[in-house]
Amino acid sequence: MADVVDQKDRNRFAVELDGYEAELVYRLEGDVLILVHTGVPDELGGRGIGADLVRAAIDRAEKERLTIAPWCPFARKWLEDHPDEAARASLDWESRPNS
Repeated sequence: MADVVDQKDRNRFAVELDGYEAELVYRLEGDVLILVHTGVPDELGGRGIGADLVRAAIDRAEKERLTIAPWCPFARKWLEDHPDEAARASLDWESRPNS
């Protein structure tokens, strides 16, 4: 499991490893944690880092009683594929970006 840091001042969960950086960008609107974009460089691919980033979002949502709105396609698919972990947080599957 990668060491994920919640960089609240930059609205993202981040992992720095081997000189590369992966991130899950989010927006916090009231009590909704909107997962906007997951980016994992090819050099870090295949290590489960994307999953670790989404788990960090679930951990925060669970701790702070936030609802997760998974706008990011990767995060949405991961949550769908891992219902046991997704069940730890309230999810808003209907919310979508306005654009």
